[in-house]
Amino acid sequence: MAGRVAIVTLRRPEVANRLELSDLDLLHDHLARVNAMDEVLVLRLRGEGRHFCSGFNIGQVGGEGVGATAGARFEALAESLSQARPVTIAEVHGGVYGGATDLALACDFRLGTTASEMQVPAAKLGLLFYRGGMERYVSRLGLQTAKRVLLLAEKLDGERMLECGFLDRLLVSDTALRAEADAITAALAGMAPLALLGMKKHLNRIAAGAVDAADLVRDIARADASSDLREGALAWQLKRGPVFTGR
Repeated sequence: MAGRVAIVTLRRPEVANRLELSDLDLLHDHLARVNAMDEVLVLRLRGEGRHFCSGFNIGQVGGEGVGATAGARFEALAESLSQARPVTIAEVHGGVYGGATDLALACDFRLGTTASEMQVPAAKLGLLFYRGGMERYVSRLGLQTAKRVLLLAEKLDGERMLECGFLDRLLVSDTALRAEADAITAALAGMAPLALLGMKKHLNRIAAGAVDAADLVRDIARADASSDLREGALAWQLKRGPVFTGR
């Protein structure tokens, strides 16, 4: 944690940052902690080692009830990540597989490298992907891409991940990826909090067809009355960087 930025790092590189049931609960707890920190404007999700995340431990899927339990917990975690208060960035270096692709999709921005690849082998395993994940695939990547990934279990490389909209940026190396993530983080962290987080919240609601008109009016009025708006206008006039306080 550093001021306006929080970073969650998956640290099981020997198994490509594979997730266990307990990890899903732990990540959910971390997210709740970050959401409670008003000063945090940006949350970055990354993996240690060669890969971002290999999804849930397939070796446990065959256990009685485990598949359904993992699916429900993955869905809850992805939904919470999608609705996170800060702006979220997934740093997708290397591979991202299975349910982890939905965790990345739930983030506001996804950065990758030419070494990135993604695949969801659910149909090969007999798993029916959970509703929230399928909805995200269709709404964010389109029906045909969703069918290629979920029905054909097609593996997409970095270039195709960029082409279909899964990635927002494609970098040539892990070093370049980290530099781009740092630059985007700095830009976001320098924005006016009421405007930045208010627009994120309402953009997501608009996309979901769930606009709360009264809440939107309140948030606009709060931003309009803020000292940050006055500071932004003054900084623009004086051609200097603004210093926002979130008030």
